Amino acid sequence: MNLHEFQTKRIFGQFGIPLPEGDVASTSAEAAGIAERLGGRVAVKAQVLTGGRGKAGGIRLADSPVEAGAVATVILGMTIKGIVVRRVLVERAADVGQELYLSLALDRRCRRLVLMACGEGGVDIEEVAARSPQKIISVVANPLIGLQPFQAREVAAGIEMPRALLSAYMGVCDGLYRALVSSDATMAEINPLVLTKQGTLLAVDAKMIVDDNALFRHPDLEQARDPEDETPAEREARTFGLSYIKLDGQIGCLVNGAGLAMATMDMTKLYGGAPANFLDIGGGARADRVAAALRIILSDANVRSVLINIFGGITRCDEVAGGVLDALKQVPTSLPIVVRLVGTNEAEGAALLAGADVIAATTLADAARLAVEAASE
Repeated sequence: MNLHEFQTKRIFGQFGIPLPEGDVASTSAEAAGIAERLGGRVAVKAQVLTGGRGKAGGIRLADSPVEAGAVATVILGMTIKGIVVRRVLVERAADVGQELYLSLALDRRCRRLVLMACGEGGVDIEEVAARSPQKIISVVANPLIGLQPFQAREVAAGIEMPRALLSAYMGVCDGLYRALVSSDATMAEINPLVLTKQGTLLAVDAKMIVDDNALFRHPDLEQARDPEDETPAEREARTFGLSYIKLDGQIGCLVNGAGLAMATMDMTKLYGGAPANFLDIGGGARADRVAAALRIILSDANVRSVLINIFGGITRCDEVAGGVLDALKQVPTSLPIVVRLVGTNEAEGAALLAGADVIAATTLADAARLAVEAASE
C-alpha cells in the first residue's frame, strides 16, 4: 500500500527526521489559511499516488496566502496521470542549497534492507543509475542488529557529506530505518533530501510503501488507505481478498495459487498471447470469491478471452464451477472462456459446467493454446 507524501511525513516526524513545517488542505481557503499561519514563501503540492507531479504542474510556489489560495485552486481538481487531485500539502518552502537522494528498500535478492544514497536528488534514481552508477552508494543492513552507525558514516562519506552535518545525516539514516521497520514498510524514500543554504538537512519529499500483508498489525495505516487512488477492480479485489494486478495483455487469467498463476501467464506467452492480469483466488476459495474474480476480469475492456486454471487441493473444483456460473449470470459475456479443472471434485465441477458456454481443457498447455487462439479470432 502506497502512502501519500503528507502521511509519510507524519510517520517520519515521529522518528526525528527534519521536515518542512506544513499541513494538508482540501480547499483553497484551507490552503490560504495554512500559508498565512506559516508565513513567507510556501510550496503547494498535489497529493496523488504517482510521480511526475512537478512536471504536470502539481507543485507550485506561492509568496503570499492569497497566492497560495489561487495556486491551490488551480491544482485541486486537476488530473495527474489519470488521478484527480483532491488534497494539497502546503508547507514552508525550503531554501535549497543542494538536493540529495536517500532511501531504504527491501532487496529481495539478498533478503536484506539496503540503504541507498546519492549526491544527486530530485530526479529519478533510475536515471542516475543508468548515467552514473558509481554515484549511488549503498550498504546492506543486517536484520539481526539493524542499520549500524558505521554504515551511515560510510554512506555519508560516499556522497561527500560535509563533516559539520555528519551527525545530522546519520540521524536521518537512523530515523528512516526505524520508520520503515516500525511500519512494516518495504520502501521509504526521501527525494530530495535538501541541504539548505543555512546548512541544515530537510526531507522535502517523502514516499513510503507498506507491506499489505502486515496491515493487520497497523490499523492506523489501514485507515490511511486512499480508496480514490484505487481502480474499481482493485477495490473489489481487496474486498474479496484476491491478489490482483492488471497487465496489458488480452487473456484474463483466473488461477488458484501464485505459482500456478505465474506458470499460467508464462504459458500464454509461450503460445503467442499475453496475460491481461495476475489474479490469484487463493486456496479454499468459495463461489462468491470466484464470481468476484471473474467479474473483475470481465470488467477489463482489453480482455479477449478468459483462462480459468484450477488445481483443486483445498480449493474444490465444484465450488469454482459454481462461482463461474454465478458470475456469468451477473455479468453475461460473449467472450470465450477456457476452463481447466483438475483435482478435488473435478468430475462434479465438470458436470456443473457441462451445460455452460465454456471451452473445457484437460492440460495447462491445451488451455493456454485454446485461450490464445480464441483471443485472436
